[in-house]
Amino acid sequence: MSKETKTYSIGIIMNGVTGRMGKNQHLLRSILPLIKLGGLRLSDDETVMPRPVLVGRNSGRLKQLSEESGVSEWTTDLDSVLKSSDYPVYFDAQTTELRYESLKKAINSGKHIYCEKPVALNASDSTELYRLAQEAGIKHGVVQDKLWLPGLVKLRRLIDQGFFGKILSVKADFGYWVFEGDTVPPQRPSWNYRKEEGGGIILDMFCHWRYVLDNLFGPVKSFTCLGATHIDNRFEPAGVPYKATADDAAYAIFELENGIVVQINSSWATRVKRDDLFVMQVDGTKGSAVAGLREVWIQPYSATPRPVWNPDIDNPLKFHDDWIKMPSHEIHDNAFKIQWELFLRHIVKDDPFPWDLLEGAKGVQLAELALEAWENRIWTDVPELK
Repeated sequence: MSKETKTYSIGIIMNGVTGRMGKNQHLLRSILPLIKLGGLRLSDDETVMPRPVLVGRNSGRLKQLSEESGVSEWTTDLDSVLKSSDYPVYFDAQTTELRYESLKKAINSGKHIYCEKPVALNASDSTELYRLAQEAGIKHGVVQDKLWLPGLVKLRRLIDQGFFGKILSVKADFGYWVFEGDTVPPQRPSWNYRKEEGGGIILDMFCHWRYVLDNLFGPVKSFTCLGATHIDNRFEPAGVPYKATADDAAYAIFELENGIVVQINSSWATRVKRDDLFVMQVDGTKGSAVAGLREVWIQPYSATPRPVWNPDIDNPLKFHDDWIKMPSHEIHDNAFKIQWELFLRHIVKDDPFPWDLLEGAKGVQLAELALEAWENRIWTDVPELK
């Protein structure tokens, strides 16, 4: 006789899911697939079933998303669902400038917190949210999706297997050309390019770089950053021009506590001639690897070519040919969905979930220090956040 399955129904307030990231990655590609699968399987006889309510400021967009997704519950009244015991979890994917106040409300309402990053516009507000959450005794987490990208999962495996020997340096290139909007529609919303609305590639991407470096290679000890606003004028989708006040590129060098040197270029004003929109090269004494979003190429010491500098002749070596593509030994699920599953396990079964509001605050701290380093033209240390 088969066991009866126990189902934990978890109400989730999903605020800001009419936006691109909240809708696509969190609702359509994470929560809805879990619902369609019959819930998250914890064990042979235990399941978690997410029960979302969609929250936003625009009733028309919410109604449309409700019809598209099949999620019947939606509201523009955040306060009403925060008061309801039917929804113990609050998720936030709003624009950054709105997140701090909403998270604070949710914490004060006793909700468990899961949110996008940046957690807030500055490190002070971010650490305050962590402190308030700890004092409230709630569970809390921050989206750190790139840790589950197939390319970085494979890179992590190489590190754990000792493939690199001693890691010497890391070089990463992220970005693509975001159209200004006058002749070709822009691929990103205009608030991304307004500093006064929480825009800028430094605040956006350095939150990612912090957790990627900390989790894969080691804690950040010190660094410097040069930012730039390469494209001064952009256009709304309707063709209305506006002044870009936020940075659209950043060039940084990091020193990790273990001595590894890291260079990361981030730009929305660059054209791609590489294997992916993001590539990361790791060089070690025993081998090197280049990771994209999904694939990784390796070159062990024994297969390393011996080039000789001679600009007077065509180079006889075809450097791309000397790299080996790593095989995929598993099926890689959506990175956002994987972390949602881990967070739901944390809520229901108290499984470990180290990616909390303090980790989110560390990302904001790095972005804040990067902006200061750029403004003051300095090399800066990264103090420990507590």
